[in-house]
Amino acid sequence: MPHDVTMPQLGMAQDAGKIVSWFKSPGDAVAKGDALFEVETDKATMEVEAQANGYLTGVKAGEGEDVPVGAVIARISESADEDEETPPSTTETQASTPEASTPDADDLPDGKSVTMPQLGMAQDSGILVNWLKAPGDEVAADDVLFEVETDKSTMEVEAGAAGYLAATLAEAGEAIPVGQAVAIISADKPGNPVARSVNDAAQAPAPAAEGATVPTTAPIEESRAPAKAAPTADPNSRVLASPKARRLALEQGLDLNRLLEAGHPQPFHVRDLDTLRNMPAEETTKAAPTGAASRVMTAQIVTSGFDAFAAWAAKTHDLKDADQLLAGLAGASLGRSAVVAIERFGETRQFSAGTKALSLITETDQPATITVRDLRGTALRTVAIGGEETPVLTLMDSGDGGQTLTLECAADQMDARTAITFLTEFAGRMEHPLRHLL
Repeated sequence: MPHDVTMPQLGMAQDAGKIVSWFKSPGDAVAKGDALFEVETDKATMEVEAQANGYLTGVKAGEGEDVPVGAVIARISESADEDEETPPSTTETQASTPEASTPDADDLPDGKSVTMPQLGMAQDSGILVNWLKAPGDEVAADDVLFEVETDKSTMEVEAGAAGYLAATLAEAGEAIPVGQAVAIISADKPGNPVARSVNDAAQAPAPAAEGATVPTTAPIEESRAPAKAAPTADPNSRVLASPKARRLALEQGLDLNRLLEAGHPQPFHVRDLDTLRNMPAEETTKAAPTGAASRVMTAQIVTSGFDAFAAWAAKTHDLKDADQLLAGLAGASLGRSAVVAIERFGETRQFSAGTKALSLITETDQPATITVRDLRGTALRTVAIGGEETPVLTLMDSGDGGQTLTLECAADQMDARTAITFLTEFAGRMEHPLRHLL
């Protein structure tokens, strides 16, 4: 089955990217992970990798061409001469984007569409965790509209334009394809703001009668179908929760999976933590599976770009605290707010980090939720200290110019999927720190 190659969204405010160069030609064999093309935005230039094995076919955008985010520009097919269902040209895509990405456009107010962003190269959809503005609210361009969760992280999405939230086109808990409109910002205050779910797109409700009460996000949340709660005991099920609820749950040792197992509707918010605290005491602890008392994972990077990145940050942005930068990369790799302890030569500093900008990361005296132990520059090459109060990620030189990253944690501190994702993300950021800025 052909795999569409689309223009990725490398920044929250990005709506298009320019193809700098193609590394593969039509008909070339490609492997997953091969660099396909180089894209340029107003903030960075980055290589885009193939997300499937096959042959490059149906290339519809050339070097130097600006392509809308989410537009299909090529395909990876099973054979080099496959020409079925070739993707439309970028010109055709641009012409059809407003109608295709905004359901029932005729029934919606005029304004700027806010689309589901692409937060990762392989991401094709995102789950809307929570609306932070209600239909009809006045918003500024940098106001946070909603929170979105992917397989790797939970992030806040800004409005991108000043005006009024004239329409919300999805409910909390729904999965929305990348590039599809989820809201409309209008210049004028709407008389009848629209609030609907993704499933309402096929049959839009009749216009509200004059003077009718406009539904807010609270009734929408209450009317969600029970199926969206997905009450399952599968430990690998993804839990939908606001970043603040996740942070508090981690700091207080609360397991959000218990709410999931009990059938409480997602996404979970801070108020749901009271329900979790009041659950019967005998359910608060679970015995770890035999042989799963601790986790030890190791990653290896050939070269580290952190020192060069730190020098650049100090020179161009006056960010001279290397520990602050290291904590920022760790928090971003977790994909949520966290208190990161940086331990070096017996001294420990703690930072409030997460998905925020590096310049906003500050020292704190709150208890750490994860520790980064920096042993670079020492003679140590391996580590096996065992479980501690927090998950511990140890950085060491590997002796050949590279670095070894070892993550140790108890099974009840971090599940396997989270640990693998965190270590993979952190290793990638240490090798290419500019990923944090994209």
